[in-house]
Amino acid sequence: MAIKRSSGILLYRDREDGTTEFLLVHPGGPYWARRDDGAWSIPKGGIEEDEDSRAAALRELDEELGAAAPDLAAEDLIELGQVRQRAGKVVDAWAAEADFDPAALDSNTFAMEWPPRSGREVEFPEVDRADWFALEEAKRKLLPAQAEFLDRLLERLGRPAPR
Repeated sequence: MAIKRSSGILLYRDREDGTTEFLLVHPGGPYWARRDDGAWSIPKGGIEEDEDSRAAALRELDEELGAAAPDLAAEDLIELGQVRQRAGKVVDAWAAEADFDPAALDSNTFAMEWPPRSGREVEFPEVDRADWFALEEAKRKLLPAQAEFLDRLLERLGRPAPR
């Protein structure tokens, strides 16, 4: 069985008070509806066969955030490497400085049978919420393996994370 791979972009912005904030998204659908801490993610999605991981990250950013997603190019991205999540999925990540209004979120949707064995297909957004978080709250909200991307970004920016 092939390892599942995803690719995504961690958006960040600097506030006037010097705080760095990170844009995270909450997965849509009934299985995530009541989960908060440890459930959020960077905007990401699956890498298609023979697709470049960076191109997949840019595509997924547009699909998950919608038309208001920042217009980024491959050369705008800071490589953050990859992590392996608890279920085994490998996530490649990049970062970019950009702004996004969470109220403008317009995610793609997916369909699934809900409730299970009901025979009824229901559409859900891939992402039901997006928001900006400062470092400590972002670490609490993110899936545990992805929290490493925050520290890697700060290191690449020359701003080591507080210990």
